[in-house]
Amino acid sequence: MTHTMKHPVTVTVTGAAGQIGYASLFRIAAGEMLGADTPVRLRLLEIPAGLKAAEGTAMELADCAFPLVESIDVTDDPNTGFEGANLALLIGSRPRTKGMERADLLEANGGIFSVQGRAINDRAADDIKVAVVGNPANTNALIAASHAPDVPLERFTALTRLDHHRAVAQLALATGSPVDQIEGVAIWGNHSASQYPDLFHATVAGRSAVDLLTQQGLGQDWLENTFISKVANRGAEVISVRGGSSVASAAHAALMHVHDWVLGTGESWTSMAVPSDGSYGVAEGIISSFPVRCTGGVYEIIHGLEHSDFSQKRIAASVAELVEEKQAVASLGLLGPR
Repeated sequence: MTHTMKHPVTVTVTGAAGQIGYASLFRIAAGEMLGADTPVRLRLLEIPAGLKAAEGTAMELADCAFPLVESIDVTDDPNTGFEGANLALLIGSRPRTKGMERADLLEANGGIFSVQGRAINDRAADDIKVAVVGNPANTNALIAASHAPDVPLERFTALTRLDHHRAVAQLALATGSPVDQIEGVAIWGNHSASQYPDLFHATVAGRSAVDLLTQQGLGQDWLENTFISKVANRGAEVISVRGGSSVASAAHAALMHVHDWVLGTGESWTSMAVPSDGSYGVAEGIISSFPVRCTGGVYEIIHGLEHSDFSQKRIAASVAELVEEKQAVASLGLLGPR
């Protein structure tokens, strides 16, 4: 029986030799991100120091003999790396090291993401979709987008899917429910400790999550303190227990972010950091997390959700942090012509 294959998709992965890149590439090659009917051309982009390790990853990818992989290229040149790219996962970023101020982190990453934004602008395919994974993801996405004025702004997104998954997992644990019965969780704001994981519109097997939690003796205090803190600080908790940062869960979230963006969410929604259209009082022109529904390769922000004063304050606080980050990178001269 012959299957009709779709056109091959060129996927560029930056930081391809890093741990998240390594955890992502084999699953992309196996068809988990774009489906078993979509061949891929993989572009592994690294900094010169990571090139040899990326070549080793390319050797392993070849040795897996994945039927969907049409080609594998390794480069340290962003112009070559993004040539004809349909999808870009921007994973490589400068991590925050001991004694590093936030401004230093923004500046170090500004240098990376401005160059990549320009290369995407000049070289990528007309239908390019960009998912920024490297932290600070929201503002790195903003910097890249600002240097790609010819690419529609809505094509630049950042990852809050890991926070979304963490929120779903905590709600499942608290209610003793399977994760596939949970709908309507949302992450708002920045992918940082200020984010607002919101359960007030969530359901468990069709029932209000808040009602169910209250019935189980987990009231407002659990929702407003225990739950939010657990989700927001889960990355730090993983580091303290595992001795290293979240790798497989971050890679999985990145793949699912792109999977749903390209193939759709159905009637459900998920969380993505996307350019704000001014909804919910979120300043236009920053890249903030919202609940979104995806259809036909396009996402749309879920409109019309009612928020309590508590929720509004939490969203406003996270958005204020994003506005501050934008002002900081603007004052460092890192924003491009858009």
